[in-house]
Amino acid sequence: MSSERIIDISDNADALADRAADWFVAELKGRPGPIAVALSGGSTPKRLYERLARDPWRSALPFERIHWFWGDERIVPADDARRNTLMAKAALLDHVPAPERNIHEVAAAPTSPEVAAQAYEQALKAYYGADALDPDRPLFDIMLLGVGSDGHTASLFPGKPALTVRDRWVTHSDPGLDPFVPRVTLTFPAIASSRAVAFLAAGADKRETLSKVFAGADLPSAHVEAAGPIHWFLDKAAAPE
Repeated sequence: MSSERIIDISDNADALADRAADWFVAELKGRPGPIAVALSGGSTPKRLYERLARDPWRSALPFERIHWFWGDERIVPADDARRNTLMAKAALLDHVPAPERNIHEVAAAPTSPEVAAQAYEQALKAYYGADALDPDRPLFDIMLLGVGSDGHTASLFPGKPALTVRDRWVTHSDPGLDPFVPRVTLTFPAIASSRAVAFLAAGADKRETLSKVFAGADLPSAHVEAAGPIHWFLDKAAAPE
């Protein structure tokens, strides 16, 4: 496992999204067979998704082979605007030739978070073809993550029980920030089973948090590992001095 950081700083959030889109396409270029991508919620990833939905990036992606998953989801009704799934569909998946069978959603309410987490773990295992993660065969090809003002990533919040789960790929999670709704999240072992991880963060409100993360503070975002280097796509406003 690696925690090596590659930091890429752009002038602004739009330039950041362009850089991240270029990286996304380059990571998947020439990759054979099925491809697994885990998506994140948030305004900065949304800019990336909007770019992937249009050329030149759109035409460079093998959509028929990409399977779309989510790093976390809010367990609210399927038509609730707080669902990460709805944002990703509106920004990207509704505008590209992504087969419906390749879009793997987390169950919505009234399914309980516990049941939704169990079902999503089974879906991941069915895709992976095994019940245990092999360090030499990562589950995800690309893992996209954001970072919250409290240092959380996915729905792994500081001080919450989900941080300590090591025997599951997916677990339910207590919210640490608004919106205070039940959540399902990938665990640290599942996130670490990724060939490439990219954090996307923009805005001056992220600078203090990122300073703490890069200084080694005990925050969830600082504990992410991956099979390869971890890329941080930032704009100048978010980047620490």
